[in-house]
Amino acid sequence: RRFSRRPPLTMLDVFLLHVQKHPKKPLLRFQDEVLTYEEVDERSNRAAWALWRRLGLAGGSTVAVFLPNSPAYVWTWLALAKLGWAMACVNCNARGRALRHALEAAGTSVVLASTGETGEDG
Repeated sequence: RRFSRRPPLTMLDVFLLHVQKHPKKPLLRFQDEVLTYEEVDERSNRAAWALWRRLGLAGGSTVAVFLPNSPAYVWTWLALAKLGWAMACVNCNARGRALRHALEAAGTSVVLASTGETGEDG
């Protein structure tokens, strides 16, 4: 039944339902940090606003994401979904030809990366 829904129920829809039903319930535990559904929703909203203002891409655009496993990865994905942009997940361990291939396959000119992923010192 879920697959016959029009429009289909997305992961973003499910997340937003959980935000409404359980805003104070823990969603992410990372190292010493615990984030609730509400906190992740707020961070993804801020990220979406910043990305939209900075990038201004059209709906349906694809953004390559080159981030390590962290809570920021989750709210970045949610932010892109809220904007209607697809996320091309790029392995943050990829380097050289493998990285170039992944970025070319993503078909985008936009890459989101943490400062630690630039390969530069400092």
